[in-house]
Amino acid sequence: MKKIPFILALFFFQLSYSQVCNYSSAKNWAVLPTKLSPNIQSAIKDSSLFKNIDVFYIYPTLLVDDQDKRWNIGIDDTAHRREVLDYAIRFQASAWAEAGRMYAPYYQQAHIRSYDSLANGGRDALLFAYADIKAAFEFYLEHYNNGRGIILAGHSQGSTHVNLLLKDFFDNKPLQKQLVVAYMPGIGLAQNEFSTIPFLTESKGIGGFVTWNTFKKNVNSDNYNKWHKGKAVINPITWDLSPLSRKKAHYGFFYNNGKKYNHIFQTELIDGGLILTKLRFPFNLVARKMESFHIGDINLFWESIRENARERGEQWVLKNKP
Repeated sequence: MKKIPFILALFFFQLSYSQVCNYSSAKNWAVLPTKLSPNIQSAIKDSSLFKNIDVFYIYPTLLVDDQDKRWNIGIDDTAHRREVLDYAIRFQASAWAEAGRMYAPYYQQAHIRSYDSLANGGRDALLFAYADIKAAFEFYLEHYNNGRGIILAGHSQGSTHVNLLLKDFFDNKPLQKQLVVAYMPGIGLAQNEFSTIPFLTESKGIGGFVTWNTFKKNVNSDNYNKWHKGKAVINPITWDLSPLSRKKAHYGFFYNNGKKYNHIFQTELIDGGLILTKLRFPFNLVARKMESFHIGDINLFWESIRENARERGEQWVLKNKP
């Protein structure tokens, strides 16, 4: 039987869902500069970078229920929208709230099973989700950017889509000059993932990407070997390749009780990952029961990310002064 070309197969796959979302409508954005959630508003004390820098944030996989048989979630799903605002925007996007004017689109994201079922529907589901992200970014470029520097920020599936945005719009393309930095925790990326976008290994570097994956000391070897071993990793405390950072260097873990905690772990770099040791979590029993710290890749380092994003934004502005 004659095979259907991939692009045509993807077209028919998309027809089984709704079409790409309409990003001219503000209701399809979780965050816009004119539509700030209380959690973003409360995190902004200094907006001096807003005239020069934008932040485009893509939230992680929230469609994780094993009993949910959908490959992609509808953009109008009320419970999903609430989870985006109450979890992803509050504990992740807020870390970049002062780094620039923020844009965060809702999108028809793929179920978590997609990553383990790439050949059996998962790849199609992820590409379908990315079609939304691409449309949102194109609308943002045409209607909102106006030449500002761009910080891309994501986590997990969000970082998967940041990766595709970088390849489609920035890598070896004119828009690269507007790239401040891409924060891409929660996925495995090669140091040479891109042809012209470097892996940044110092705290003030701009025009490239940073990434890390956070593990417990007892690493799940199957998961680690499959997705992370040999991949790029930065220490998000020091923003370089320091093999160790002490507890005294850690501050600003944004916990789900709304409080921030300092000096509660040290970090150790391994091949493709970051291990937390000497833990002193506010609720240690909860931490001990967690299989990994993937879910905390951002809020564990919330204050460090906030300061680093501002630092890189200021560096980009300094370099691009007229």
